[in-house]
Amino acid sequence: MNKAFVKESDGDDDDLEGALPAIPAGTKNYMTPQGHKRMKDELLRLIDVERPEVVKVVSWAASNGDRSENGDYIYGKRRLREIDRRIRFLTKRLDLAEVVDPSVHHGSDQVFFGATVTYENQAGEEHTVTIVGIDELDPLNGRISWISPVARALTKAREGDSVVLRTPAGLDELTILDVSYPVP
Repeated sequence: MNKAFVKESDGDDDDLEGALPAIPAGTKNYMTPQGHKRMKDELLRLIDVERPEVVKVVSWAASNGDRSENGDYIYGKRRLREIDRRIRFLTKRLDLAEVVDPSVHHGSDQVFFGATVTYENQAGEEHTVTIVGIDELDPLNGRISWISPVARALTKAREGDSVVLRTPAGLDELTILDVSYPVP
């Protein structure tokens, strides 16, 4: 297939930077020990397992001759670019990582990075969230980034305090019901 019909670039400009929120300027990439381990494990799996397997398939496909209509070669090269892009992304994020162990705050009633917080909004709805790093967020499972508006409103408040959260619908008052940290 002629390269003019394929929407791909050979450059590094599509480096997954838009996949996750950017790290705010002048701050570190805070991360829990579990999140750091997960990212490091993924990086090692990509380098030690997936990439060598794809390289093997691509070299076998390249030895078969005509590469222009060779699906194994074309898709193998594309997968190789995806793996390399993810390796670069993980390496950059891990280089910037500042691992913060939330268990040092065990027993505290003040909200810091790594806290699991149960709060109630003005409508009387109870929510439980854990404040984690940008690369660890999972909002559907209650894991919110430390740079999110909710986390910023809750940070440094104590159990029993009420904080104001600015939302697109206006101001909302959150009352902190419980603060907990992992056991050291």
